[in-house]
Amino acid sequence: MLRWRIALLALTVAATACAHSQAQPSGTGDAGSAVSGDVTVFAAASLMEAFEQIGQVFETRHPDTTVRFNFAGSQRLATQITQGAPADVFASADTILMDAVASAGGAASDAEIFAGNVLQIAVEPGNPRNVAGLEDLANTDVTVVLAAEEVPAGRYARGALDAAGVTIAPVSLETDVRAVLSKVSLGEADAGIVYASDVVAAGGAVHGVEIASDRNTAADYPAALLEGAPNPEGGRAFLELLTSPAARRILQDAGFSVP
Repeated sequence: MLRWRIALLALTVAATACAHSQAQPSGTGDAGSAVSGDVTVFAAASLMEAFEQIGQVFETRHPDTTVRFNFAGSQRLATQITQGAPADVFASADTILMDAVASAGGAASDAEIFAGNVLQIAVEPGNPRNVAGLEDLANTDVTVVLAAEEVPAGRYARGALDAAGVTIAPVSLETDVRAVLSKVSLGEADAGIVYASDVVAAGGAVHGVEIASDRNTAADYPAALLEGAPNPEGGRAFLELLTSPAARRILQDAGFSVP
């Protein structure tokens, strides 16, 4: 009788453990997640620091994965995607380029807005040219660098300048917003229009001058799973993480707003 009771207890424990195991959802970010392999994310250059941290969180939650980022101007990334570059996720600095990718059949899911941004004027520490607003960028003794107009940050900057009625002749037009930031931080330009998050990322290398809200542009950052994604499960898991409390905290600390 004692042996029979011990055997029955063992069967009950085993059945309970099996039921508990089957009840655990897959792909939730636990160490036992089925998500594995490389997850390739094409992301706007302004997302670099925040996404690198989010990538670390993702790899911690999914130990069998490696997140591989391609950071560049959103317009360059969109071109790469429509030309067939393999990637799982596209995170753009605006909705226009995301819509272009979707229209070309490159998006496998509806894009979701996961972050927002606004423009700031980046100047050298101490603001030696006393730039207080967009109007000061037209001063002849202020050298200004902008992102090219096909870059979201460049298009937003032109919109802000037009709203302020300011005309400037930039000394260079860069392929992404981080190149603008670099020019200012290295002293190669007195000022540049970047995102608020870029000023945060630069630490003390630049000073940020706010742009009035009626002249500023609110940038929406959408992300979507890509058609033909090499690792669709990994891509979906990364998109899920983007809207989690952990990712939202990282984005906010990096100077982004979150919906």
